[in-house]
Amino acid sequence: MRRKPPPEIASSSTEQGSTLVLALVILLVLTLIGVAGMNSTSQQEKMAGNLRDKDLAFQAAEAALREAEQFLQVASLPAFEGTDGLHQPDRTLWLHPATWAANSTVSVEYDVGVQGVALQPRTIIEELEPVQLDGESVKFGEMPDIAMFRATARGVGGTAGAEVILQTIIRR
Repeated sequence: MRRKPPPEIASSSTEQGSTLVLALVILLVLTLIGVAGMNSTSQQEKMAGNLRDKDLAFQAAEAALREAEQFLQVASLPAFEGTDGLHQPDRTLWLHPATWAANSTVSVEYDVGVQGVALQPRTIIEELEPVQLDGESVKFGEMPDIAMFRATARGVGGTAGAEVILQTIIRR
């Protein structure tokens, strides 16, 4: 029996290593896709945290406004003299950072039961000029004056950087 001659072995001069280069390029592309996916996930997690902080701040400010509305429902209100959160009209009062400071007598802090906030919400109430409304009378055509108040509340979320300020006009 005759043996078959061995197949020809390619000489080293004809090997070019294209498979290795192609595998390295594919590995590089997969690495870049993985890094981009991690960055996207990290960014989305930050956005979700910021949205949660803003939502907490909104809930705290809304709860403080409800407390202010309940305060205004009492039969007899104290004088609006610029302390304990009760003021005469001032369109810029709520813009001053000192108004919302923790030790401020300009605003009032409410413990509204919102969990996870960095600071409890604070509120100011301004007594606006009374308004006469047409069509409403007490007796024989007299037009009563309607008391109007502006309540402003500031809520803070889980971090002090998340802040929401809400205002409402309350008719009494």
